[in-house]
Amino acid sequence: MGYGFVNGAGYMGGWGMAFGGFMMIIWIGLLVALVFLLVRWISGTERGGFGPGTPANSRSEALTLLRDRYARGEIDTSDFEERAQKLQ
Repeated sequence: MGYGFVNGAGYMGGWGMAFGGFMMIIWIGLLVALVFLLVRWISGTERGGFGPGTPANSRSEALTLLRDRYARGEIDTSDFEERAQKLQ
């Protein structure tokens, strides 16, 4: 006796068991979110961008759309060449 128990209730008056599981779920969720963000940061991919981390197939899709717009006459030659240069 005298191990921190009061009337056999345990630590925190019995509330430790009730909130301990809840806090464990929160910590696991935070850990999973941290790992997800870390992997995303290391891979360098961003949504909707055409930066260095963008997959090559997204660039080729954008170039295809640009060629389609040029073929339909929506953009002129100089505009097409300028945008195509930025994509490569």
